[in-house]
Amino acid sequence: MPQGEGRGASSERNRDAEVQEPDAPLLGPEQEEFRSRWQRIQSEFVDDPREAVGAADTLVAEVMQALATTFSEHKQGLEGQWHRGEEVATEELRVALQRYRSFFNRLLNT
Repeated sequence: MPQGEGRGASSERNRDAEVQEPDAPLLGPEQEEFRSRWQRIQSEFVDDPREAVGAADTLVAEVMQALATTFSEHKQGLEGQWHRGEEVATEELRVALQRYRSFFNRLLNT
């Protein structure tokens, strides 16, 4: 454990490692549910195209909301540390910026 780092900080970092990885999936376990729903929508298109397009619209809106929530929670965590007067490690900020950069690039490349 690095000097000056308490046991709580280390376990918190380990718990949040997946969230902080810049190339980690943007969504957690719900990502597989979204994929499954997308496959179902595509397979239902032949029988009811209008319903499939409506379901696709709903699903895309839900995915966008889930992404917004994920980033909002991450931002609130950092801001919470600042408001409590805690020092946020430069490494945490670097990883946060990498995550935003990765997300930004993924959005522009799709």
